[in-house]
Amino acid sequence: MKNFLGKKYVQIGITAFCVIAASMLFYFGIFHTASIARGLNTIYTILTPIVYAAAISYVLWPVIRFMERSVVYRICEKKNWNPTHKVRHAIRMICVIITLLLFLLGIYGLLSVLIPELINSITNIIDNLPRYINNIEKWLTNLLKNYPDLEENSSMIFSAVTSKAETWLTDDLLPKINLLVASFSTGFLGVLVFLKNFLIGAMISIYLLYGKESYVAQGKRLLYCLFSTRTTNNIIRDLQYVDKTFGGFIIGKVLDSFIIGILCYIGTTILNLPYALLVSVIVGVTNVIPFFGPYIGAVPSALLILLVNPIQCVYFVIFILLLQQFDGNFLGPKILGGSTGLSSFMVIVAILVGGGFFGIFGMFVGVPACAVICTVIRNGIQNRLTKKCMPIDLESYQNIDHLDAETLKPVAPSAEKPGSDSVFKSYRKIRTKANANNEVNTEDHKTTE
Repeated sequence: MKNFLGKKYVQIGITAFCVIAASMLFYFGIFHTASIARGLNTIYTILTPIVYAAAISYVLWPVIRFMERSVVYRICEKKNWNPTHKVRHAIRMICVIITLLLFLLGIYGLLSVLIPELINSITNIIDNLPRYINNIEKWLTNLLKNYPDLEENSSMIFSAVTSKAETWLTDDLLPKINLLVASFSTGFLGVLVFLKNFLIGAMISIYLLYGKESYVAQGKRLLYCLFSTRTTNNIIRDLQYVDKTFGGFIIGKVLDSFIIGILCYIGTTILNLPYALLVSVIVGVTNVIPFFGPYIGAVPSALLILLVNPIQCVYFVIFILLLQQFDGNFLGPKILGGSTGLSSFMVIVAILVGGGFFGIFGMFVGVPACAVICTVIRNGIQNRLTKKCMPIDLESYQNIDHLDAETLKPVAPSAEKPGSDSVFKSYRKIRTKANANNEVNTEDHKTTE
């Protein structure tokens, strides 16, 4: 008895302590949000190289797996040679190093082509800006020469805009040149910090990729230690779905954007448009963002071409519209397939919410994250409906009035309404049967006693 009371009081004490601690944490979280945000930011700053290493490992793992299974081990099978455990580790290390070197060389090649082109484009824009403005003014004059009133108004508007631009350059921009230099220094320091974290993350990713199976096994062992077998199996199944959704979407979208960038460069070169390489890189990079990406990349590119030749800007806009139609209706579905399973409405919602919270990165990751959340909710709904012995397919709830209270089958709209007497009668029948069963069970229990 004493042991029982002791255990009971211990349980009450632990429960009370947990409630008080949770209340204090909740109070601190509400009234000290800034402190929590600073603490989380500090933790993220410390762990940034590890985050980069995990991202690099996640992106490069499919390439390493392809090299091992489809190249190295296939050659071993043809040679009838079964590598030993040490040889397999050596193969893994070689594949990891080769893949990482190719990844770094690809980034270096892209930057070595992009940065000189970007510098030349900015230099040309600054040097030829007066000529570009005169070209636009002449084009507007020729376009509106048959409309004198519109021509006069457009000339006035254009003169006002150019005068305000000159005033802004002389009165606002030049006095704040020191602030711009300080901002540039801060941005340059941020670039150096990013490069440092990226290089450290690349080195850490070697160890993550080399021992991937070991880390996954340790994670599974920890889950089976903390939770029941059924719960752990569900967690592993959900994590596998998350990996499949994110991996398929990210790899497919990057490949799709790479192809679109190449096609854009070929098209702009054939049309002899200015800044072909720069425009193609902008279009390819922004195409990674679903739905809004093509428009985000097309607007600044069109403005760059507009400064040189307005007619060529029109050609570029038409070409981009055709290219995006090809991507949205043919290339994108072929590469991505049904990797997300989201409707167009949910894709827009995911992009807006992700972009609002996390910027450009959120716009990219928001779609697969929303797909995972929707799948979890859908599975929960199906499990609840299965327990209630109700239909789980969506078609069963389309074009119906309600579910029959007894059979739980769909009732057509032409049948009795849910508030009619027949429905109340069916509910009374169910309630009467339940009460009768309870009375029978009670009498049986009394008889047994």
